[in-house]
Amino acid sequence: MKERKGLIIGSVIMIAIFVLMFIKGEPSKSIMVWIAAILTLSIYSFLYKDNVFYKFAEHLFVGVSVGYSVSVVWQNAFIRRVFDPLFITRTYIVNDKFSLYLFLGIVIPTLLGLLMLSIFTKKQAWLIRIPIAFVVGSYAGMGIAPSFQANIFEQTRSTLYVTLSISASIMIVGVISTLVYFFFSKEHKGLLGKTANLGIWFIMIAFGASFGYTVMARISLLIGRMQFLLHDWLGVIK
Repeated sequence: MKERKGLIIGSVIMIAIFVLMFIKGEPSKSIMVWIAAILTLSIYSFLYKDNVFYKFAEHLFVGVSVGYSVSVVWQNAFIRRVFDPLFITRTYIVNDKFSLYLFLGIVIPTLLGLLMLSIFTKKQAWLIRIPIAFVVGSYAGMGIAPSFQANIFEQTRSTLYVTLSISASIMIVGVISTLVYFFFSKEHKGLLGKTANLGIWFIMIAFGASFGYTVMARISLLIGRMQFLLHDWLGVIK
């Protein structure tokens, strides 16, 4: 019953679209625009329920994304950084002399990358831990210091060095009350409890603003898709 109802609703919507297109619009003559519009409607069909059109568009999107990513990695990572330096440009040869340091700088990262493929074997699958450890360790080492600098030190400095104004006072109260809320070494009673409750208000305001910004961004994407369907595809709006 639900499937029949969904089919009827979808049919009515499609008929209305085509009637509007042929009466008031100037439909696009580009096959690429038609493909993009059909895929857009297929994705939006998930708003009703999961269906074969949505699954087709989803699988197509994932397949194209993976294929494009593989081709980019193959060209920019393997060909440009491994194959060309080893066999074409031979960057490890400097002034007609073999440089072991430059040669190992190409070979060792390549071998570590190839160890990622060990996940496809049962006996040697444990070898994938080695390149993963290098990746996680390097990213952690390079990311911790900038994160502390940007998210802790700079935020603390900006909080301490403020001008006397209403907005600065609100910011200081918000920072202190929020930090007090996350102080669990002492029970939140009395002045400490009231300050923690004020911190909850600031946290909820921050979450609400973040959620509102996210919804606004998604609405702007929806407006862009509707403009594409009604202007580029159907030609209803000018």
